[in-house]
Amino acid sequence: MKENQFSLTAIMCAYLRAYHAKYDEPKIFDDFLADQIIPDENRLLIEEGLTKHLQLKAPELAASLPDQATALKLVARAMNSRSILLSRSRYTEETLEAAIKQGTQQYVILGAGLDTFAFRRSDILVNLQVFEIDHPNTQNFKTQRIKELGWAVPTQLNFIPMDFTQESLDAALKKSSYNPQVKSFFSWLGVTMYLTREEVFATLRTIATIAPTGSRIVFDYFDIDIFDAQKTDTQIQEELAQVQAAGEPMKTGFDPSMLASDLANLGLHLHENLNQAEIQRRYLQGRKYAHIAQAVVK
Repeated sequence: MKENQFSLTAIMCAYLRAYHAKYDEPKIFDDFLADQIIPDENRLLIEEGLTKHLQLKAPELAASLPDQATALKLVARAMNSRSILLSRSRYTEETLEAAIKQGTQQYVILGAGLDTFAFRRSDILVNLQVFEIDHPNTQNFKTQRIKELGWAVPTQLNFIPMDFTQESLDAALKKSSYNPQVKSFFSWLGVTMYLTREEVFATLRTIATIAPTGSRIVFDYFDIDIFDAQKTDTQIQEELAQVQAAGEPMKTGFDPSMLASDLANLGLHLHENLNQAEIQRRYLQGRKYAHIAQAVVK
């Protein structure tokens, strides 16, 4: 991320969640607040960019469409169909609900971005403390937007600024009311690919150390093959180039066949490791190189 810049991918993810909630059926994940949390000026920039992208990649198709709204609908649906954005959010909250029934009382959202959970899920917030951890620039952008909207911040919601490339999760949580004796649930979505392998492992090792036995973490990751031009299609390569140009380069992938042993060395047990076929079968979504994993503190 560039200095003093908030996460552009966080806003783009919120835009795609919002579009799905407003227009798509059947709904995989209904983030009905995502549309509100995106400032109008950012929404306009996104829509201009998507329209230009379609005009560049498929000029004849773009010219045949009656208006910008139709073009945006086409592009947004295509992007959602290729990503695990919606699937990973639904999987996480389904897993969290099950964990709460088993005694989980703390929910730590790593790289929260414009996540709306604490404002959207009052039904399960009553006995749950929520800790949103994100880069200070992105978190400041979000909290300012919440003030502009006049949303009341739930007493259970705690904001913790942290740069994963500079700080440790342990140090960040010690500054908050996080209780290391209470069973916790961690989500880490859309982040691991932007960090180094060492940074990812350092955070996972910290979770295994500070959270009690039975605590869980759900995270998504890219197959290491995504960074091999000989094994990926041109569209994937273009997407990698685009995020790098935006100042948020993707750096890391993992070998799915080695993940269980990698996590075991950190003190975590791999409970589930969904690949493309399994994600698509469960949620009708999927991307060839993306995976969702759930691990349990041993």
